[in-house]
Amino acid sequence: MTDPLTRLAAAAADWDALAPRLTPDDLHRLALRLAEWRASTGAAARDAAFRAARLLGELLPDRFPAGSRLVSTPDAPAGGHLGFRAEDLAVLLLDGHRMVGPVLGEVRDRLLAAPSLGDEEVLLAGCDPYAPALIRLPATGGPIRLPAFQFAPDGRLRDTVREVNLLLDADGDPWAAADWWLSPNAWLDAEPARLLGTAAEPRLPDTARLLTEGE
Repeated sequence: MTDPLTRLAAAAADWDALAPRLTPDDLHRLALRLAEWRASTGAAARDAAFRAARLLGELLPDRFPAGSRLVSTPDAPAGGHLGFRAEDLAVLLLDGHRMVGPVLGEVRDRLLAAPSLGDEEVLLAGCDPYAPALIRLPATGGPIRLPAFQFAPDGRLRDTVREVNLLLDADGDPWAAADWWLSPNAWLDAEPARLLGTAAEPRLPDTARLLTEGE
């Protein structure tokens, strides 16, 4: 017996091997099922999870045999397999990035939990949310969130943030750039974002440069 959410999590864990076996139409059908699950709550969410899990069985019968009975497990609502969660499969298919699994999934949750702004909030503050070097993170379900530390109290993009984000290639890897800003830094003895607006702010570009020069 397998919980449907556990099956979704197992697919996420094996996604590098499974995805190439699916046609574009298969991926589209699975994405629709996952979107339905995400948009539902309660009994409707359980039903949607069953439909997504059954579809995986139809598309990948050798990986998810028909004889493997699906049974909902209410005390494990998030599912789980090798540290992956059902939500990770939705992130891979719907959100289009690879911040999933027992390590990167926790980083994703931590970074998205930090104070952030949406595109409209940034526009209302007088800043271009699509300006080069801005960190833009796709939140659960797709909406883009911009970490709030990037903006000064008057709404403008901080010059130091722009300089550091360019060094960190925030356009190419926004998750890594956000993690640098929001994680304790041994050289600075603090999270870099906490030093913005302090006497230590001028040290941030040189510290980021040390990281990029070491790669």
